[in-house]
Amino acid sequence: MTDAPRSSLFPADGVAAPLRYPVFRRIWLASLLSNLGLMIQSVGAAWAMTQMTSSADKVALVQTALMLPIMLISMPAGAVADMYDRRVVSLVSLVLSLVGAGTLTALTWLGLVTPNILLAFCFIIGSGMALFGPAWQSSVSEQVPHEVLPSAVALNGISYNIARSFGPAIGGIVVASAGAVAAFACNAVLYVPLLVMLLIWRRNVEVSRLPRERLSRAIVSGVRYILNSPSIRVVLARTLITGICGGSVSALMPLVARDLLHGGAQTYGIMLGAFGMGAVIGALNIGHARKHLSGEASIRLCALIMGAAIAVIAVSSEPVLTAAALVVAGAVWMLAVALFNIGVQLSAPRWVAGRSLAAFQAAIAGGIAIGSRGWGYLTDHVGVELALLTSAAAMFVSPLFGLWLRMPPIGARVEDADSLEDPEVRLALTGRSGPLVVEIEYRVDQEQARAFHGVMQDVQLSRQRNGAYGWSIARDIADPELWTERYHCPTWLDYLRQRNRSTQSERALHQRAMAFHLGPDPVRVRRMLERPFGSVRWKDDTPDIAANDVLPVSTPAGSSG
Repeated sequence: MTDAPRSSLFPADGVAAPLRYPVFRRIWLASLLSNLGLMIQSVGAAWAMTQMTSSADKVALVQTALMLPIMLISMPAGAVADMYDRRVVSLVSLVLSLVGAGTLTALTWLGLVTPNILLAFCFIIGSGMALFGPAWQSSVSEQVPHEVLPSAVALNGISYNIARSFGPAIGGIVVASAGAVAAFACNAVLYVPLLVMLLIWRRNVEVSRLPRERLSRAIVSGVRYILNSPSIRVVLARTLITGICGGSVSALMPLVARDLLHGGAQTYGIMLGAFGMGAVIGALNIGHARKHLSGEASIRLCALIMGAAIAVIAVSSEPVLTAAALVVAGAVWMLAVALFNIGVQLSAPRWVAGRSLAAFQAAIAGGIAIGSRGWGYLTDHVGVELALLTSAAAMFVSPLFGLWLRMPPIGARVEDADSLEDPEVRLALTGRSGPLVVEIEYRVDQEQARAFHGVMQDVQLSRQRNGAYGWSIARDIADPELWTERYHCPTWLDYLRQRNRSTQSERALHQRAMAFHLGPDPVRVRRMLERPFGSVRWKDDTPDIAANDVLPVSTPAGSSG
C-alpha cells in the first residue's frame, strides 16, 4: 500500500513521520504550493471586492462563495471518491479549479470583472476544491500506514496553514505591487506541481468483486452510514457549530484590517499570516492535546480560548495586539478542526471514507459559509466591533452543546474486515433480485434478556449503516427464550455489499450477540426473497450484471447475517 521509508530525516514517532514515505512527501510538498496559491488568490479576491464595493456583506460573501460549494457538493464528491480511482478524481477536480483560476485571471486582465463575476469564479474554484478534498484526504490512508495516519492528517492541516502563514503576506505584497490579476495568475500556476505529482503517482487500485453502486445510491449509502453512526453524527454537529460561531474571523478579516487597524492589503496579509502561523502551532501540538486531554475537554478549551481571542481582536486598534490574538485564535481553531477531522477519519471504514470526509468538509465549510453570511449581515447593521464581540460570546456559549453532544473518544482507526463467503444459494438470483429478508433466531437465557436486548440495539445501528432497512427484534411470547432479528436489503447485490462492509469491531459486536445463544444448535439464519418470481420495480443499478445473469451458487457461510 505504501512505499517503505527511505529517509531518516524525519523521526518515526513525530508529527513529521509520514514524510518518511516518498509518495506522501511528494504529494504533500506539491499540495503546499497549491495551498499557497489558493491563499494568494483569496487575498486578491477579498481585496478586489473591497475596492469594488464598500458593502461588508459583499466582502463576506467572497468567503461564502469559496466555502459554499464544499457544503453543497461534498457528499456527491465523497461518493465519487469512493466509487472511482481517487487519483483520477483528484486530477479532474484540480483541472476544474485551474480552468476557473485561469479564466478569472484573463477576465481581470481585460478589466471585465464585477462583484458578481468575482463571486461566480470563486464559486467555480471552490467547486473544484470541494471535489478534490474527499478524494485527496481519503487517499492519505493509501500513502502511509495506519499507525501514522493521525500525523498525516495533522500534516495536511499544517500544509494548509503554512500556506496560510506566508501566503496572505505574499498575497498582500503581490496585490499591492501588481494588482489582483497577479494573485489570480499565481494561483493558476501553483496548481501545476500537484497535477504533475498526481500524474506520476502509481496508485494501487483494489478492484472490488462487486460492481459499483450508482451515484445516487452511493450518496444514500453514505448518508445512511453517517445517520446510523452516533460518533460521526456528534463530531459533524460540533464541527458545524464551531464553524458558525468562529467563522467571523476569516469572513471579517479584510474589514478588521481596513476599519479597525486602518491598514491596506499588506496589513490584511500580515493579519491572515498571523492566524495561519498560529494554526501551524496548533497542528504541531495535536499529539500533546490527544495525550493529555479528552476530545470533549480539548474542544471546550479551544472554544473558550478562541472566544477570548476574538474579543481582543474586536477591541484592539493596535496591529501587534491584533496579530498576537490572531496567533492564539489560529492555534486553537486548527487544533479543534484537526481533532474533528481525525475523529471522522478514524471512525470510517474505507468503503465510506470519502463520503464521511465529505460530510466533515460540508460541516466545517457550511458552518463557515453560514457564519460568514450572518456575520457580514450583522456587521452592516452594527459594525465590525460589535459583530466580533457577538461572535466571541457565541464561542463562549458553544461548549454548552457538549452537554447534549458530547465528543466521543478519539481512538484507533476502525479496521476493515476480510470478505465473508457468500451464503449458499439454490434459487436462481440476479444482482437485482429482491427485496431480501434476513431472519436470525437466537435462543437466550431469560435472565440475560435485558443485556441481550441492549447489545442488539448496537447491532441494529451496525446493520442499518451498512445497508439494511426495516430492522426489528422480537421475542416469542410462547417461548420467551426465542428471539428473532429481522431486516431487509433492497436487492441480492445490496445484501452482499451489506455483509462485506462490516468492520472488525462490528464483526466482534455480532459475535457478542451470538455469544448469548444457548443450546447445541447454532444460531439459525434464514435468507428469503420477497419476490421469488419477479424482478424489483426500480431500475437496475448494476450494469455489470445483466438482468438474466444468475449469480453463482456459493459455499455455505457463517451465521453472522
